[in-house]
Amino acid sequence: MFDRIRKMWRKKTAERPEERRPVAPRPEKRGHNLFEAAAAYVSACAEDDQDQIDEAAAWVSPEALSFGVNELACRAVIALARERDESPRTVARTLLGLPAT
Repeated sequence: MFDRIRKMWRKKTAERPEERRPVAPRPEKRGHNLFEAAAAYVSACAEDDQDQIDEAAAWVSPEALSFGVNELACRAVIALARERDESPRTVARTLLGLPAT
């Protein structure tokens, strides 16, 4: 039944091409991804820039921002561990001011 309705609709719209409205092109607006938001958020926190913190937090959902910040922290600890030739655990504990185990 729906197949017949669809065919009838296509036939009617094909008969009236002059009545079709032109499709307006969409603007090329790309949103921020969670990694951009996380980088902006963490750098704003490091600089104590509350306006930038609020702006970055509005770019993505709180869950996405949390994931991005966690991923950034993991990558930063791994990079520092490689640079210092230490374990990621030791680097993380040192950054937080905890005694090394």
